[in-house]
Amino acid sequence: MLSPKKAAVVWLFLAFERVLTTQTPLLSHAPLSFYTGIENDLGQWDLGEAPAVNSTGHLVFETANSLLQHWPNTRYRIGHTIVPGTIPVGTLLYHGALTGPHLPTALDWVSVEPDHSMIFCRGPIESGCWHLTLKVTRPMKVLYFDGSSAVNIPEGTMDTQDLVAWSKMKPEWVDNEEQRIMDLCKWGQKYGVNGFMRMEMNFEVMICDFTSHMEVVSFLHLESTRFGYGSPTDPPENLDTVHYCYELMHSASWREMYPGETRIMLDFSGLVSFYDTALVPSLVPRRVGLERWDHRVEGISSEDIERVQDRLAQALARPPVTTSGIDWKTVLRVVVDRYSSRLEMMQYLVNMTLDDGSMFGHAQQVQRRLRTVLLPYTVFAALPPNTSVTANTTNSWAAPVFRECATSHTASIAAHGTTLMPSERLLLQAVRETTREICRVVTKMWASGMMTGVDPLYPLE
Repeated sequence: MLSPKKAAVVWLFLAFERVLTTQTPLLSHAPLSFYTGIENDLGQWDLGEAPAVNSTGHLVFETANSLLQHWPNTRYRIGHTIVPGTIPVGTLLYHGALTGPHLPTALDWVSVEPDHSMIFCRGPIESGCWHLTLKVTRPMKVLYFDGSSAVNIPEGTMDTQDLVAWSKMKPEWVDNEEQRIMDLCKWGQKYGVNGFMRMEMNFEVMICDFTSHMEVVSFLHLESTRFGYGSPTDPPENLDTVHYCYELMHSASWREMYPGETRIMLDFSGLVSFYDTALVPSLVPRRVGLERWDHRVEGISSEDIERVQDRLAQALARPPVTTSGIDWKTVLRVVVDRYSSRLEMMQYLVNMTLDDGSMFGHAQQVQRRLRTVLLPYTVFAALPPNTSVTANTTNSWAAPVFRECATSHTASIAAHGTTLMPSERLLLQAVRETTREICRVVTKMWASGMMTGVDPLYPLE
């Protein structure tokens, strides 16, 4: 029998190993029937089954959960997701006019915050500038590119737009915004798309027709903004410029994290992800060994480009009544809310430096937190056996807990079966893979604590 001190040492070693496994990518895509066909086969819920290395379920989950949020799309600036959306009636949009009090007759840009559009409200100090406020009069169909998709740099932020506009990447045209908006609008015209939403320091919309879906609320003759336009890498010298730059960033911070920018309603059932390994298999080998922020769409095959464009066309052409009605944004968020802060706390606790005297009590503290996470799924029959050496070694007795935890957020959705659109099946699989790995790691840590006598409710005799 292990002493309490020895049990705590063994358990903390195992727990530290489990926490490290949370950095491993999740399982690769399985068919839609993966859980429903075998969920009663406890042999399929092996706590020792590590995820596949080149999987992307967690990446689909993370990018979908981060859509329209400023910070995640700044940190991972190379976008991998394209989503149809709608700007609702009554939404205000803003445009700083460069040429006087004239409604733009050509393709142009609007901002969702006046702090952003005021940058473009330029004119001599003596004569001021003109600032346009518009109101959406009927639902405006748009397409959203995630990442820092309005930042014109050659490292890949324009990749997904280039594929839509030109069916290939054109790095030599990274700054050719006029041609980009022209060709995007030409492509979107046949689908009724009137705008393309992107993110720079804040969110903006490339408008294809200012006379459609909008009306003028005001066209104000304002005092010109008094700040310089130097290199973005040079610190501004004028204090007014410093203050304005701060306020511009401050306005962007309102959309830093969830729920992000709420003035566009995304259609998750039409989401297209370049992490979808069934849709875009050619990118799988190009991500091997790369950090998340180094992932690129560059190198995609022509066959995959064609599939992406076909999927987008289907999503934009179909009527909304064909979707399942599932609120995928909330489904994703519920998983994040349930686990994120608890996992973060446990990782902190497991990685603390401890002295021998406090180790056992500390292990019990972590075990209590693990039990809290699993409490809704700890079926009464799942207790460690006293006789089976194999069950004790592999913790197979905990498989029912693993199964209940892993399927708790997806079992009811899977009942929709064939009513789900391809994008919805991708999202369902992403939630499955993410929750499976979370529950595998947590259950394995908890079961190890049970077997070593760390759990205060089940001490070793």
